Amino acid sequence: MFQEKYRNKIVLITGHTGFKGSWLSIWLSLLGAKVIGLSDKPLANGSNYQASKIDSFIEDYHIDIRDGTKVRELIEFCQPDFVFHLAAQALVRPSYEDPLETISVNAIGSVNVLDALRRLNKKVAVVMVTSDKAYDNVEWVWGYRETDKLGGKDPYSASKGMAELAIRSYVESFFNKPDSNVRIGIARAGNVIGGGDWAEDRLIPDIIRAFQNNEQVEIRNPNAVRPWQHVLEPLAGYMKLAELMTIDGAKYAEAWNFGPREGDVKSVQWIVERMSEKWGGDASWKINKDEHLYEANYLKLDCSKAYLKLNWTPKWDLNYSLIKINEWYRANQSQENLRKVTLEQIVEYMKLFNQGP
Repeated sequence: MFQEKYRNKIVLITGHTGFKGSWLSIWLSLLGAKVIGLSDKPLANGSNYQASKIDSFIEDYHIDIRDGTKVRELIEFCQPDFVFHLAAQALVRPSYEDPLETISVNAIGSVNVLDALRRLNKKVAVVMVTSDKAYDNVEWVWGYRETDKLGGKDPYSASKGMAELAIRSYVESFFNKPDSNVRIGIARAGNVIGGGDWAEDRLIPDIIRAFQNNEQVEIRNPNAVRPWQHVLEPLAGYMKLAELMTIDGAKYAEAWNFGPREGDVKSVQWIVERMSEKWGGDASWKINKDEHLYEANYLKLDCSKAYLKLNWTPKWDLNYSLIKINEWYRANQSQENLRKVTLEQIVEYMKLFNQGP
């Protein structure tokens, strides 16, 4: 499905050293794209970027996304056909510890990419990845739609809302003409999980670290409900969106939700119980009753727009996603070839996705 669209195309991925960016780099390289990565150096030891030796098969540039001059110079130099902007400070807790950094990376970093694209004189399809947490979460039980109000309470959510305002401003000011070379879509994904995520203070990495050290997992809010999905699900949506923007940019250059099916919106407790079962042994968990920072209790996305207009639907249910995640981390523990494991999961998923809804 994606094979011909990305073959021999120049694809710029910002945040390629991160969790989602590393999987996207491997997938697009598999499809024959010339992948160029722009990112800070990876922070987590053992990340998928490092484990899969991604710097050995893509063009690798370590640039701070807040450096507008260097971002512009790289975009002008590489002349991309596609841009996937994923570079971000992606965690809620660090946003409380250093809100200024979070806002500058997520909002100003996005502006730097947009401003560089404004100067590009060629056709390019751009996917700006923000977050489901960009929505103003009022704890209702139905899914947020693309037209709902933006603006979260914590600095991380606010930074994503700021990025969205900037994107809208640039689109309306510079990219909304019928003959515009630059087409921009916005992607809001759910809680993305998968192998190779080692970030601090995130559920799956916290679970795996505890299991590997024969410790109990400590969770803060067992009843918090999130739209969990395997990393390959939204990445397929991003690529599908970018592909369609090359066909009819005016029709598809909008905001899109990419989340799981209704039945896969589960509580934290559900996740940790299933992961404990799948890991086996003495894996167990407990509740950390210390005082914690504000986090929304309930978050859900309405993805009917992507289902109907992009022909995109999730392929792996949450239980199977957890099996594949467990498989990846077990391979890591056994010091197997993790690039091979990652590629095998991508190929398995891609065959299913290409069969259609």
